[in-house]
Amino acid sequence: MGRRGPASFSYAPELKKTLQAANLDIIHTHGLWMYPSVAATRWSNDSGRPFVISPRGMLDPWAIRNSRWKKRVAGLLYEHAHLRNAACLHALCHSEYEAIRGYGLTNPVAIIPNGVNLPKCSSTRLAAPDWRSDLPPNGKILLYLGRIHPKKGLVNLLHAWKDIQGKNYTAQKQWHLVIAGWDQHSHEKQLKKLATDLNINKYIHFVGPLFDERKTTAMANADAFILPSYSEGLPMAVLEAWSHALPVIMTPQCNLPEGFSAGAAVKTHPDPSSISQSLVELFITHEDDLQIMGSRGFKLVKEKFMWPGVASQMLEVYDWVLGHTTRPSCVKLD
Repeated sequence: MGRRGPASFSYAPELKKTLQAANLDIIHTHGLWMYPSVAATRWSNDSGRPFVISPRGMLDPWAIRNSRWKKRVAGLLYEHAHLRNAACLHALCHSEYEAIRGYGLTNPVAIIPNGVNLPKCSSTRLAAPDWRSDLPPNGKILLYLGRIHPKKGLVNLLHAWKDIQGKNYTAQKQWHLVIAGWDQHSHEKQLKKLATDLNINKYIHFVGPLFDERKTTAMANADAFILPSYSEGLPMAVLEAWSHALPVIMTPQCNLPEGFSAGAAVKTHPDPSSISQSLVELFITHEDDLQIMGSRGFKLVKEKFMWPGVASQMLEVYDWVLGHTTRPSCVKLD
């Protein structure tokens, strides 16, 4: 199913034929504004079978404002038909449900969070990652892990780091910011230049994309995690950080309010001043209290975000869409 055309559209000319040959009962598409939306709609029209959509935060107001005119054209050409004809939409949290309704969609919506697996080494650190030697032996690691994209608020984070440095907080000098992730739109190059211009590059480390064991190793060697985003669906990275019992700094736009109420996260907002205050709060907090915060996140993941429970809810939605059972409690019709 080799792709053709712009990568952002993900056109795969053999996809429609492959779907038809697979004799599927249901299709579940993830994300919007791409060729799979076209293929799923055509498959449903031809087969008379249903499909479910997970927008993955792509209907949030911040996301809709990005490339607004392209999305209006895509909506008229194919995406609005894809959305309107879905048997059920999947929201990761209540705020995404509200964004779906705010977009004018009246489909049933299942509210089911992302899930996570607990690491096998949650209580002990793995061998140090290769980039650890670039940091002082006693340096503490504040980890960001995810796409390197403007919506993640990393420009604000670097300005906040500079602001604290200018105030000469002694506690800050122990901490180093490790930015791990895959670059989009050359944003990493902009961030590296900004770190140099702000004269904070001594404390900022770009380590590239990390997956599988290398990602687990980074989490296991971090002391805290940060996600200062403007917009998220429900970020897996925060759940993974909690699964490693890390204290977290995040914005309300991460859509995990239970983290604040459980005392598992420090609340910040996507602007340098707020992030600066949150960093100071983290840096001056006693290590024992940071461990308590991390343990609260670990407990929250075990109680609410484990994959078996999440998968069971989604299977109930599939059965309901196919007419095999009554409507699950996670599905909202209003």
